[in-house]
Amino acid sequence: MTNRFEPTERDSGGEGQGHRTLVIVHPTPLKARSLAPDLARGVMLLLIALAHAPYFLYAAPIGTIGIHPVIGNMADRLAQGFTLMVVDARVYTMFGFLFAYGIGQMYARQTAKGTSPADARRLLRRRHWWMIAFGAVHAALLWQGDIIGSYGLIGLIMVPLFFDRTDRTLKIWIGVLLALTAVFGLVGALASTVTTGQPATNPQDLQLLSIAEPNYLISVLERFPAWIAVLIGSLAGVSLPAAFLMGVLASRHRILDNPGEHLVLLRRLAVGGIAAGWATGAALALQHTGVIDIAPDAVVQHISLFAGTFTGIGYAALFGLIAHRVSRGSAPAGGPVRWVSALGRRSMSGYLVQSLAWGPVLAAWGLGLGAQLSSWSVLVYAAAVWAATVVLAVAVERRGLRGPAELALRKLTYRGSAAPRDA
Repeated sequence: MTNRFEPTERDSGGEGQGHRTLVIVHPTPLKARSLAPDLARGVMLLLIALAHAPYFLYAAPIGTIGIHPVIGNMADRLAQGFTLMVVDARVYTMFGFLFAYGIGQMYARQTAKGTSPADARRLLRRRHWWMIAFGAVHAALLWQGDIIGSYGLIGLIMVPLFFDRTDRTLKIWIGVLLALTAVFGLVGALASTVTTGQPATNPQDLQLLSIAEPNYLISVLERFPAWIAVLIGSLAGVSLPAAFLMGVLASRHRILDNPGEHLVLLRRLAVGGIAAGWATGAALALQHTGVIDIAPDAVVQHISLFAGTFTGIGYAALFGLIAHRVSRGSAPAGGPVRWVSALGRRSMSGYLVQSLAWGPVLAAWGLGLGAQLSSWSVLVYAAAVWAATVVLAVAVERRGLRGPAELALRKLTYRGSAAPRDA
């Protein structure tokens, strides 16, 4: 295994002149795709749904820990505790890892079929710009917490900086970024509590403004600045760039494509990452519900946030192990695995479809049902939304079609390039 992507270039031999030709290849056929990344993306969308839903409880008073209400019955408290332990600050690093892993797969396949490294990077750059555009429209129309644009921005910056670096360099930078996350985050948490023992304001307030706004046009004006804050925060937090580099490194060594060759590593990542995140998340959940008081909320929340970086990677590793177990059998993957993987193959479309069930149904500018729900019932609603997207994905899969968002992004990315062809 090489320490960097080392593709070959294909020259057109026009009269002895080495004119480099852009060779664009079709995406991997659906049946030939690796199971683990798609399975992980499908489950990731469930976690994203569970993470987004509490934002829409706009009528409930929230505290200083995330966006969870400070009121509720036993079922609500259990739902809040589950989300803080298993979901919050875990899913976005998992998304970042899988996003980078997918970029690595795309780049390797393009270059292996003859596209030059420069042309492959140009395609990635164009793709990331279009992702930012998709995210801006998504944020303005429906959901201010859009992450498509955030990952497009991360890809736009990180690919030219790190894609041709050695494994050793990537590992060093991962360590540096994680150290910065730990130190700066803890300093910021301590500084925010130095006077009152609690943060002066909840940083989620900006995110909630547009949801509680009954006028849709005004909500658009409130959503877009909130999305800009998300866009900047995705880089400022540096944990997402660290997860991105982990995904690039994992893609080079195909740890999810060939999980059987990396079982020891996958087990360590899964056990260590999930244990770290669930333990710190449990402490945060107990503090939120008033059972214990370990330290100022901002400090406990930062520790849980930092551990969540490893938990997101641990989740991806867990699904690599599951895919390995499933693929060892002689029979094809069972129904639930195939269904969830079908959604994972259309993760961008599934993510966007979810938003149609958030604002238009739950927000004050929509039907306003979020004011009638509580922590436990909104999670049930979120799970139902995710299940509906699985059903839609299976229906599309049976027709042999790709997701509409994926198709649109591909057409825009390759517009003006050489026509795709199989090789």
